[in-house]
Amino acid sequence: MPHESLTVVLPAFNEEARLGPALDELFAWLHGPGREALPQAVDVVVVDDGSSDGTAALVGARPEAAAGELSLLAVPHGGKGAAVRAGMLYAQGDVIVFADADMATPPDQLVPLLAALETADAAYGSRIQPDGSDMRASQPPWRRALGKAFHLLASLWVVGPVQDTQCGFKGFRREAARDVFARQKILSIVFDVEVIFLVRRRGYTHSVVPIRWTDVHGSRMHPGPRLALRVAWDLFRTPLVHRGVRRAEAGSRTA
Repeated sequence: MPHESLTVVLPAFNEEARLGPALDELFAWLHGPGREALPQAVDVVVVDDGSSDGTAALVGARPEAAAGELSLLAVPHGGKGAAVRAGMLYAQGDVIVFADADMATPPDQLVPLLAALETADAAYGSRIQPDGSDMRASQPPWRRALGKAFHLLASLWVVGPVQDTQCGFKGFRREAARDVFARQKILSIVFDVEVIFLVRRRGYTHSVVPIRWTDVHGSRMHPGPRLALRVAWDLFRTPLVHRGVRRAEAGSRTA
C-alpha cells in the first residue's frame, strides 16, 4: 500500500553555507513533476545540531517554513548520530528518510527508496551499483582506503553482508524507526552500523537500494588516531551494548 506521508530529516551542524542551496534543490524537486511519485503529504525537518552559525535563522526565514513544509528541531550539539536520532524520533511521517544536508544524494532518489519501503521496514541507499561500480570512486584515495578497512571490520563483527553501511540516505517505516532509534546508543559516525545491526537484531525486513551520489566537498571528518580509536571502540561495543535486545514479536513488526 502506498504511504500517505513522508518526513525527510536533514541533520545540520554549521551548514549555513551549504544548506540554502541544498534546500533550494530539494524543494524545487518536491514542487516539480517528481512530486507525483511521493506521498500526498511531505515535510522536511532540519535538525540543528547546536550550530553556532546562521543555520537556524536560514531555516526560519525560508518560505517553506511559513507554509508548514519545513521545520527546525534545535538540539544541543551531540554529533550526527545524536541529531539523526532526535530527528527520526520527532518525525511524524508514515515513512521517514534521513539524508545528508548537502544533498549529496539528489532528491529524485527518494522515489526508489520509498518504493522499497512498500515491502520492507527499512531501506538503505547504496553507492555500489548493480554492475559492481562504486560511486565513491570520486573520493580521495585515503577516504576509499579507510572505507574499505571500516567495512571489513563492520561486516565481520556487526552488520554482515550490507556493503555500504555509511551512505547517509536511509529510510524507515515509522514504527520501525521509533523502535530502532529509541534503542540507538552510538553517537559517532558508527551510528549507521548500529542502526543496521538493530534492524537485523529486531527482525525487521530491509532492502538495499542503489542510488546516485556525488562527493560534495566540505566534510568535517578529520581522520587521525583519535578518530580511528573511537571508530574501533564503537564497532567493538555495538553488539555488546545490545546483547539483551531480542527479536520483536511478529505482531509488532511492520512487515
